[in-house]
Amino acid sequence: MPLIPLKIPPGVYRVGTDYEGSNRWRDANLIRWHQGSMRPVGGWRDRTDASSSFNAAPRAMHAWVDNSADTKMVLGSANELVHVSGSGAITDITPSGFTTGNDDAQQNTGFGGSFYGTSYYGVSRPITGGFDECDVWALDNWGEYLVGCSTSDGKLYEWALQTALGADVVTNGSFATDSDWTKGTGWAIASGVASWTGTTAADLEQAITGLRDNTAYQLKITVIDPDNDANPATIPSAKIKVVGTTTTTELVNETLSIGENTIDFTTDDVGVTVYVFPATDAEPNFDVDDISLKRDVKAAQIANSPTSCKSLVVTEERFIFALQADGNPRKIAWCDREDNTTWTADATNEAGDIELQSNGEIMCAARMRGRTIIVTTTDAHIATYQGPPYVYGFERVGTSCGAVSRNSLVALDQGAFWMGSEGFYMFDGSTAKMMPCDVQDYIFDDINTNQASKTFGVHNSEFGEIWWFYASDGSTEIDKYVAFDYLENHWEVGELNRTTGCDQGVYGHPIWVDETGVLYDHEVEGAPHDSATPFAETGPISIGTGENIMKVNNLIPDEATQGEVQAIFKTRFHPNDTERSYGPYTMSNPTSVRFSGRQVRMRVEATSNADFRVGTMRVNAEQGGRR
Repeated sequence: MPLIPLKIPPGVYRVGTDYEGSNRWRDANLIRWHQGSMRPVGGWRDRTDASSSFNAAPRAMHAWVDNSADTKMVLGSANELVHVSGSGAITDITPSGFTTGNDDAQQNTGFGGSFYGTSYYGVSRPITGGFDECDVWALDNWGEYLVGCSTSDGKLYEWALQTALGADVVTNGSFATDSDWTKGTGWAIASGVASWTGTTAADLEQAITGLRDNTAYQLKITVIDPDNDANPATIPSAKIKVVGTTTTTELVNETLSIGENTIDFTTDDVGVTVYVFPATDAEPNFDVDDISLKRDVKAAQIANSPTSCKSLVVTEERFIFALQADGNPRKIAWCDREDNTTWTADATNEAGDIELQSNGEIMCAARMRGRTIIVTTTDAHIATYQGPPYVYGFERVGTSCGAVSRNSLVALDQGAFWMGSEGFYMFDGSTAKMMPCDVQDYIFDDINTNQASKTFGVHNSEFGEIWWFYASDGSTEIDKYVAFDYLENHWEVGELNRTTGCDQGVYGHPIWVDETGVLYDHEVEGAPHDSATPFAETGPISIGTGENIMKVNNLIPDEATQGEVQAIFKTRFHPNDTERSYGPYTMSNPTSVRFSGRQVRMRVEATSNADFRVGTMRVNAEQGGRR
């Protein structure tokens, strides 16, 4: 027989039985098909080890350029918000008072937590209890500032790029002189400390001006027990209070411990008064030293913004959309244009809100060209800017197309793509619809539905791909991916532990992060894939309809550089017969092989970290008997 080309269409086909995937690639890992050839996904290298900064897996990441053209990158987990500079310096910017959440989703075992008939009659289940999703952040940039919202905390935060404490706004905080402080009865300043030796509680106070409204500040104060009173064994109790000058808001009211105390808070005024005082009239003597108030590095809650939110997005028109605002699962609230502290609608501004007409709850939203897409658990909507008086118009563009998680939506010029609970969906500019998927059965039979809220999507623009990472069945953490090549319209699958990431653009490579907080530059040519070997394996390849036995004695390789891959062949005489493996074969021209069978599967594996290219292999096959 003449040489038979093993011309296999690009992409993985994993639907139905093994034989139904004849003459297609059936399995793969870290492989893509691009511009007519099979090649490995680029390797990766460590960029920054931020693992010591995280107590939980990072679940969101955002990169942008500030007004000075410096690169910024922030990662959020259920417990933290962390800034990583271009040089790898790490700053904890977690807001003060932040409500931490769940790193793992909790399965609903309560009444109504599953479908009728899925449990055994007579086995009781608790009436209380519910599904607690894995907590994630939604991150975006408002101009050069970062804005974010965590599902567990529900507040909208802004970070003004502060990575070092600001200048001290307290005057004479070291008490070097007896000045700048208003001393109540019983207070004295001498020898570098302020001492209280009174019998009636009184204040040591200072009015401070020049603060920034709606900004995080760090207050430090040291309390000393001089043990010079009637009972040295008694520990004095001192307190500190910070009150807004014009708002009269009590920003801080804390009991202090002996030693240094650090308190983070957010202002709602441009001036405050600091008060230090004994907790009771009968407190033992104590000294105070080193009082400072500096602008903090922490993110601060956006003034007047709604609470109990689940996500946010910044629109192209520079409004912030707060999703599930005020705890309403269908409510979207937005601030005034270019003013993220005005949220109450008025004739003089463009702030507003709307309750979507939907059966589901809002999951996520993304900025697109000229519009904003909002996806719920059941449908999809488009928001279009109209100007006053209604500001935004909303249109439902799809039903039965809900998102599986809050970070599964990826938007780009070609449209929006997201992963649902039973399929993949896209918005093509007109309607939202389910995408034909060659690996749908494989993915949704394999996914751990209890941990589906961890699923996240990311754009890989260099190769025109959307990647979704998910936790497979039996795993509580993300360990697999599925990718869609929207330029060449095929699917790829594989195994990789990444919990969040961002596309190239701000940085030269895509940056993806593992569950410990280690950042990796991806798509690095020649870099290793840790211990994994990129491979692709076909389904059965038959001669005709399989009535003939194929006897193969030669393989003609088709590589850009010969020897960068090896081949393994697996044969059967019947679809459910015992499989025999031959190889691996190191490529030569031609490659001598010897095997036979009615159907053959071919596996191509990388032999090094080279960026190989594989085209159409050919085999010299003869028709023959079983022996």
